[in-house]
Amino acid sequence: MKNWVFLFPGQGSQYVGMGREFHDNYSEVRELFQKANDILKMDITKLCFEGPEDVLVLTENVQPAMTVVNLACLTVLRMHEIYPAAAAGHSLGEYSALYAAGVLSIEDTLKLVLHRGKFMQEAAIVEPGGMAAIMDLEEEKIREICKVAGAEIANINCVEQIIITGPEVEVNNAASMCEKAGARKCVKLNVSGPWHSRCMEYARKKFEPILRECVFKNPQIPVVNNVDAQIPGSGSEIAGKLSRQICGSVLWRQCMERLIGAGFDNFVEVGPKKVLRGLMRRIDRNAKVSNVEDDASLAAFLQAN
Repeated sequence: MKNWVFLFPGQGSQYVGMGREFHDNYSEVRELFQKANDILKMDITKLCFEGPEDVLVLTENVQPAMTVVNLACLTVLRMHEIYPAAAAGHSLGEYSALYAAGVLSIEDTLKLVLHRGKFMQEAAIVEPGGMAAIMDLEEEKIREICKVAGAEIANINCVEQIIITGPEVEVNNAASMCEKAGARKCVKLNVSGPWHSRCMEYARKKFEPILRECVFKNPQIPVVNNVDAQIPGSGSEIAGKLSRQICGSVLWRQCMERLIGAGFDNFVEVGPKKVLRGLMRRIDRNAKVSNVEDDASLAAFLQAN
């Protein structure tokens, strides 16, 4: 039996129709969607399967929608007796990982992502901004440039890809400076806000009382936190890290290196698309990584394992 690390994707991996096949084929998944509709007091089923896309991509909608689909994929793997030995999630995906690790109940998981999305959307109106992907430039050089330009690092996804964030002018200036410093490519991202930056301080402050209302149990399996790439031993540490994550960097490469260093080498992306699978191939080509999001990917995964 392999020791699987379940990786949960975050905002940006969504698409209209995600989760539909598992919903149609498994009564347990249909029950999950119905329960989510009731907890969230919104038709998350219709949103996931019918969109429209311009409504699905709104931060306050996509965060609960992505989380429910991640949990649907988790449900199907459990039904096939595939369980995680460790877990991690990219930004929003960290909430799915905490659910998989037994830290959060489904009620608290959905409550948190609903409010997180709402407050982040509000924060982006209060302090608008943008993000850009910087390709093939040393992390230290990007840090220096961000310091000068007033931008920040949002995600360290892998050695070749770092995302910067902040107010529009600062991000544009930093991206231009990165190009001059030798970055292979700088791509402006189509996002509705400067996620993981000081511009999200409004969201962080609004979110903290919601975190205090939730119960954080001790993890049943190792789960790596985005903000420091550490594996917390107790649930009491986690709420503070989720608060910091809203304005802080997602240290994804370091999280994966932490798990690989702990001896894990079998990973499966549990949720829509293959973003984390692609990143893992850039982080460590020796790690084995699959993905499960629909009938075809599930069949391929089960056949290979």
